[in-house]
Order: sequence, then structure tokens, then C-alpha cells
Amino acid sequence: MTVMTVTGSTSTRATGGAPALVAVAHGSRDPRALSTVSALLDRVRALRPGLPVHLGHIELNEPLLPDTLAALGDGSAVLVPLLLSRGHHVKRDIPDMAAASPARTRVAAPLGPHPLLVDALHARLLEAGWPTRAPRDAAVVLAAAGSRDPDSGTDTTRTASLLAARLGVPVLPAYASASSPTVPDALRTLTSRGHRRVAVASYFTAPGRFATESTAAAPWIASSPLGTHPAMAHLLLHRYDEAMNPITGGASIRWATATP
Repeated sequence: MTVMTVTGSTSTRATGGAPALVAVAHGSRDPRALSTVSALLDRVRALRPGLPVHLGHIELNEPLLPDTLAALGDGSAVLVPLLLSRGHHVKRDIPDMAAASPARTRVAAPLGPHPLLVDALHARLLEAGWPTRAPRDAAVVLAAAGSRDPDSGTDTTRTASLLAARLGVPVLPAYASASSPTVPDALRTLTSRGHRRVAVASYFTAPGRFATESTAAAPWIASSPLGTHPAMAHLLLHRYDEAMNPITGGASIRWATATP
């Protein structure tokens, strides 16, 4: 995957006749998740006026992705996963739903890893009380959802490394489910290494059970989910543009149509 720096052109590019951007969220029983994602997509629309922007969920919330794609008919769309790493949803669920729809689709790369996510993580930590000059005994647990797919762990570890470079302190990835270490285990590991002030950075796109459980375990400060931070809206458009231009390494090169 090619990592690129997003410039101001994200907000000014012409959109006449452009394929729709379909943001694909996981879905959550927490009502704050849907309202957060909806507000994020409003930011995307403000950055790229005229670009059709839609929402589809993998499960738990409406509209479900197949319904969103069905409403597009045989139009074209770029599906941008609101997911932070590679895993089963990105590799199988979303492409399978896209292939079964009448729409002509491309599937973009997941949001992470990318420096814009580090911008958002850093900002959320500062909002939570992270000091401008971190003390020597500080460290961070990067709390993510977790996946059995090893590529997901690789992506999360990469984000942890980027955040550590930004903060100048150790950052240990941890997971709310399906992977190890757990958030409490990571906290104990860092404490055993002499880090007396350990923050939890919430590596989730929106509020939900995993984010709530992870931040509740924090012994010091805990940041909010990435949510509607401006970097998230820019990153959504960046992934859309990548998928539209195969030269930049979009996740899908050809338009896919449903098999008769």
C-alpha cells in the first residue's frame, strides 16, 4: 500500500460526474456510532461539494451496504471502508457485497495505517490532557478492535510505531477482542517496565462497546475515538482518490460488476 501526503487539493477537486463515495462502516448497537459517522460524512461533503456521499453498514445498523448499493442501480461507486486495518471485512465481506450488487464498484484501501490517523490520534490525546512535553515515565497503549487476520495486526503495529515517533514515548498496540495482548495486559506490561503514566489512545472510528471498555481501563488519561476529526474526512477522500487512480495504489483497479 502506498502512503501519501494529502494536500489541500482534496477539498477543491472537480466532481462533475464522479462515482459516488460509499463509506462502509461496521455498525454498532451504540447510537453514538451512527451519529458520529453521519457527522463525519457531512465533513466529507463540505470538503468535496457535489460529490455524492453515501453510507452503508456491514451489520447492526441501517442502511446496510447491500441496500445502499442497490439504491445506486447500475451507477458507479468507490467503497471506502471506515476500518483502520486489513482484515476479513476488508478482504471478503465488503468485496463480496460489492460483487453481488448491480453497481459498478471499486473497493478502496482501509483507512490505516496512514500519517493522517496519527494526526487525529495525537490531537485526541492532547484533548484528553496529554502534556506538550511528555515525561520520561509516560507511555501509550494503542487500543484497537482486534482481528484474527495477521495483516490487521501488522497494520495496527505500524500505526503504533508512527504514533511513538510522533510522541517520543513507547506505544504498545493492544486489542479489545480476537487478538493479544489485551488492553489490561498491555497496561501491565508498560507498568512493569517502569512507565508510571500510561495513557490509552482510542483507535476506533466511533464510540462503541470496545472503545468504552478500552478507555475505562486507563489508569491515567484516555482519548476519545477518532470520530469527526478533520484528518478523518481528508483521509476518506484520499482513499477515494487512490482507488480512482490505479497509479497511486488503490485497492481495486477494475470496475467490478455483479455476475449475472
